Amino acid sequence: MRIGMAWTGAGRLRRAATAGALVVALFGTAACTGTAPGGPVAAAPAATPTGAAPTPTGAATGGPPAAQVPDVLRFTGTTLGGATFDAAQLAGKPVVLWFWAPWCATCASQAWTVAEIAPRYRDTVPIVGVAGLGERKAMKEFVTEFDLGATPQIEDGKGALWKRFKVTEQSIFVIIDRSGAIVHQGFLDGEALTAKVAALAGA
Repeated sequence: MRIGMAWTGAGRLRRAATAGALVVALFGTAACTGTAPGGPVAAAPAATPTGAAPTPTGAATGGPPAAQVPDVLRFTGTTLGGATFDAAQLAGKPVVLWFWAPWCATCASQAWTVAEIAPRYRDTVPIVGVAGLGERKAMKEFVTEFDLGATPQIEDGKGALWKRFKVTEQSIFVIIDRSGAIVHQGFLDGEALTAKVAALAGA
């Protein structure tokens, strides 16, 4: 009887030891994989592709490419309203520069045409006035009288732009095509100016 009880006790001890060893083994395996027993398996980090081209900074957004600025439009100025004007913003478009003086009767007769057509072609053939040979007050009064405020009017009292474009008298129109070439420099009456601007807009 005592011998049987001894064997029975020994069997229980062996089973307990075996169960304990299994528990230790399970916990040991869990510790190596970094996951809790019975928990979800952690996802492996996504592999970084090798040899992939880097995304360029400032990639195109689908808009038109910026136009190259021709030398003829590399100038800045200040409008009669006090705003900074940069001709580079007109690159890629035909442009009309109108050189006028506030006391000029011919300029006054052309001013009505400019005031009429400039807003119509603002986005296709910008017309920019270059006021010179006069006082700033007189220039501003001229702009107000002929309703030219909707178009940029650069103050060029010192004649820097007049010299740049070799303009020696008023009223002169300098027409620049979209490639930056001067295609006309000289006098234009209202009818001729309107025809040229319309043709450039359709080109």
